[in-house]
Amino acid sequence: MIEVNQLTKRYGDTTAVNELSFTVRPGRVTGFLGPNGAGKTTTLRMLLGLVEPTAGTATVGGHAVRRHPRALHHVGALLDAGDVHGGRSARAHLGALARGNGIAARRVDEVLTEVGLAGAAARRRVGGYSLGMRQRLGIAAALLGDPPVLLFDEPLNGLDPEGVLWVRRLFRKLAAEGRTVFVSSHLMSEMEHTADELIVIGRGELIAAESLAEFAARGTRPTVTVRSPDAAALADLLSAEGAAVAPYDEQTLKVTGLSSDRVGEIAFAHRLLLRELATEAASLETAFMELTADSVEYLAGEPR
Repeated sequence: MIEVNQLTKRYGDTTAVNELSFTVRPGRVTGFLGPNGAGKTTTLRMLLGLVEPTAGTATVGGHAVRRHPRALHHVGALLDAGDVHGGRSARAHLGALARGNGIAARRVDEVLTEVGLAGAAARRRVGGYSLGMRQRLGIAAALLGDPPVLLFDEPLNGLDPEGVLWVRRLFRKLAAEGRTVFVSSHLMSEMEHTADELIVIGRGELIAAESLAEFAARGTRPTVTVRSPDAAALADLLSAEGAAVAPYDEQTLKVTGLSSDRVGEIAFAHRLLLRELATEAASLETAFMELTADSVEYLAGEPR
């Protein structure tokens, strides 16, 4: 289990993380979300003992990672897939990590096979790897000590669709084994498919710590899509009922403020033909954009 309590990090006059508290429990995949500059990577680095907190604590299994002898047995992490000596082979890189942490040599080949880098790929120099192959090697390093806690920072960068599907299944398998899986990512679509729980921060402070479904549902009102050859007339009727109506194309409207049942009743009462009527599921991406809008450091203008 990961526990963060009143964690704070200041760099001069800049506060990167401010009194942040949350818990990441075993047996589930927890997504770690926030806009650029929110403090996600700084938080992960403090968790791993790579950055000293200004105040507060960050522990894994009740202890600071620095106090764990042979830390790879307790926590595995992928922070930067490029942080590997390019002149080494994948097997040599993992072999050095294994020797330093008292891990059996056979485990190196086991994790290389698990991530799809066995055989000739294991003997190649890492400097010739693609970004996707480096990501796989970083995941192998995280798995090397068979730890109960795993942290991943943007693990999907550079992976092809097959690789993304593999990582999704891997995280699910690890959580099903009772491990704590903590994943920082900017890919909302993948978090929707992968995460059970979310920790969301902005400007170094906690915004939400709840299930993915709860976060998506509270961030935005449901939208009803309705398609009709009489879209203009229907739009007037729905607006008169207090709905917010936005044309999507000549025959399609996006409606908020009324349920799909009520939209259908209004159309039926006025003998307007409907060709489509559906409620859109709550979107994680929409909820994220709405709830973190005040925490965005670099806000782009509307495209021209």
